[in-house]
Amino acid sequence: MNNLLEAIDQEKVNNNWDLELILVEDGSRDNSFEKIEEFAKKYSYIKGIKLSKNFGHQIAVKTGLTHCTGDYVAIIDDDLQDPPSLLPNFFSYLDKGYDVAYGIRKKRKESFIKRFSYNSFYRILKSMSDIYIPIDSGDFCVMKAHVVANMLRLKEQNPFLRGIRAWVGFKQIGVEYERAARFDGQSGYTLKKLLKIAMDGIFSFSTAPIRLITILGILGFGFATVYSLLLVFEYFYNGIAVAGFATLAITISFFGSLILICLGVIGEYIVRIYDEVRSRPYVVIEKTVNV
Repeated sequence: MNNLLEAIDQEKVNNNWDLELILVEDGSRDNSFEKIEEFAKKYSYIKGIKLSKNFGHQIAVKTGLTHCTGDYVAIIDDDLQDPPSLLPNFFSYLDKGYDVAYGIRKKRKESFIKRFSYNSFYRILKSMSDIYIPIDSGDFCVMKAHVVANMLRLKEQNPFLRGIRAWVGFKQIGVEYERAARFDGQSGYTLKKLLKIAMDGIFSFSTAPIRLITILGILGFGFATVYSLLLVFEYFYNGIAVAGFATLAITISFFGSLILICLGVIGEYIVRIYDEVRSRPYVVIEKTVNV
C-alpha cells in the first residue's frame, strides 16, 4: 500500500491534482486500517473506510464510490498492477468529452492458467450477456461524477461493477495497456471469490442460463421420443427384446444429473431475488477516518 500511495502522491504533484483518495479496508485480519490511519495523518487528502467484515471486492469498491465527491473518479487496486502513472492519460479522455475511459488489458503478466481462465470468462460473458460488456476490461477505469451517480442508483446486493458501468451507458472508450505483474504480496482473489464475481456477472446480466434450460428440456424430450419410438419399432417389427437394466440406469442417471443442474441454475436466480427482497444494507461500516 505504501508504494501505491507514493506513486499516487507523485502523480498528484506532477499533475497538480486536487485529490481525494478513498481507501477501503474490506474486513482485513491484519492491521491494514491502522496503516490507513497513519497514512491519513501524513496525507491529508486520504479518507479511510473500515468495513465490519469482508463483504467482497465489488461491495468494497461500491462503498468507496458512495463516498467520492470529485468531478472525476478513478477505480484502482492497491497491488500496482494498474499503475497510477496511467491515470493522466485516462483522464485526458474525459477532458476530450468522454464520460468513461476503462482499461483494456492487452497483456497480463500472470500464470497461463489465470490468463486462460480470465480470457475464457470474458468471452463467455460477452456471448451470453444481454448488454455489451467489453472483453478484457476490469474495474480499472476513470469516470465522470454523473456516471458514478447513475451507477449507484442500482441497489444490487451482488453488484458486478464493470457490467453496471456498461449498462448505464454514456460515452465510453476502452484504453489498451499492458498490465504489470503484482508488485508485492499475494492476491486476495481466491478461486472462490473469482467464481463468485464470475457468477455475479453472468447471472446479473444474462438470461441465457435460464433459457438454456428450456432448450435442454426440448432436446431431452426429443431424445426420449425418438428413443421410445425406436424401442417400440425394434420390439414389434424385429422381435428384439428391449434391453434392460443398463440402458435404463444410464438414461435415469443422465436425466437425473441434468435436472439437478437445471435446478441449480434456477436456484441461482432465486437466491439473487431473495437477496434483493430482504432489503438488507449491502455493507456495514465499522469506522472511518477523514470522512
